[in-house]
Amino acid sequence: MNTSTRPQALPRSAYRAFRAIGTRWSDNDVYGHVNNVVYYSWFDTAVNAHLIEQGALDIHGGEVIGLVIETQCNYFAPLAFPQTVWAGLRVAHLGSSSVRYEVGLFAEGEDLAAACGHFVHVYVNRQTRRPVPLPDILKKTLETLQ
Repeated sequence: MNTSTRPQALPRSAYRAFRAIGTRWSDNDVYGHVNNVVYYSWFDTAVNAHLIEQGALDIHGGEVIGLVIETQCNYFAPLAFPQTVWAGLRVAHLGSSSVRYEVGLFAEGEDLAAACGHFVHVYVNRQTRRPVPLPDILKKTLETLQ
């Protein structure tokens, strides 16, 4: 007996921050829609751009960096070039050195996500690659997304 619940598209109201992402000609595949691998790039773009803009992440010189250890995506409706995609962002779990980000991808003007996914970052020392506690500014920024 299968007791799992089928994934559902979430509404915009489920997310705390948004970022517009323009599709590119090269994002479409031979089937006429954005290829699935592009969605994961959009997840990275939405999360990291938000953290950089908030002053919580220095990708070039910071001592702490986030490494993706898990990722997943469910697709509900196609996206295609030319189209503006809105990435909704929230934090589902905030640990001492890890974060589970959830991202919804929305077509312009749509209330339900075309895709919903997540990834988990473990924050590590740039040199040793060993987990470290979340820096205060990062933790405060992430708390606003819960």
